[in-house]
Amino acid sequence: MDCSVCSAVPFILRPPRNTICAACYEGARSIINLINKLENEKGFDKSSNSFVSPPNSSRGFTNALKWVKEMKDVEEELNEKISFLGGFVAAYRDQIHTDIQIQPGINGPSIPTHRALLAARSEIFKNMLESDRCKAPPNEMITLPELNHEELESLLEFLYSGTLPIEKVEKHVYSLSIAADKYEIPYLQKFCEHWMLGSLNLSNALDVLEISDVCSNQTVERDCLELHC
Repeated sequence: MDCSVCSAVPFILRPPRNTICAACYEGARSIINLINKLENEKGFDKSSNSFVSPPNSSRGFTNALKWVKEMKDVEEELNEKISFLGGFVAAYRDQIHTDIQIQPGINGPSIPTHRALLAARSEIFKNMLESDRCKAPPNEMITLPELNHEELESLLEFLYSGTLPIEKVEKHVYSLSIAADKYEIPYLQKFCEHWMLGSLNLSNALDVLEISDVCSNQTVERDCLELHC
């Protein structure tokens, strides 16, 4: 008998005569399992501007679909918020009201940036900028000796935007991971960790293991060792 869910011919359900195919059955089970898994987690409620538990799967797929639509609305709002905050990226790109220079460790031009942004992203940078030697005119310069010019550009781009193009991540993920550890930038640490774990294979495992050892990242180190076992 044709599936009463995905069949091209419309059916009026008259149990137990109607049936569903294996694909629809497994799909329904997956949806229910997902909702059950999320039962103890939280979703975002726009009306209260807070996170609440998702609907109980026992109420059927209607409520589950409603919850998914609400999550889609939240995603769109977050994307709008990200776009709004993207003004910081424009300020960096166009060098609007920059007030400090960052010098790479290897020969290369310094990069103008904003003290407030650096202090907000890293407690280490905040402490550096609050020290007596950095309470200086806007042309004051600090040096990040472990980064070359390209790596420094990528670091600053990430601090302003929260992300990087794939080609820059592939090229600089190791140096960025070390910088994130040294300057205590947790979000960048997680970003690099996720990327290294996602791209981990036999050809790069030793390099990743070396970086994880320098940064004391036990999660990445464990996965590297398991890959070699």
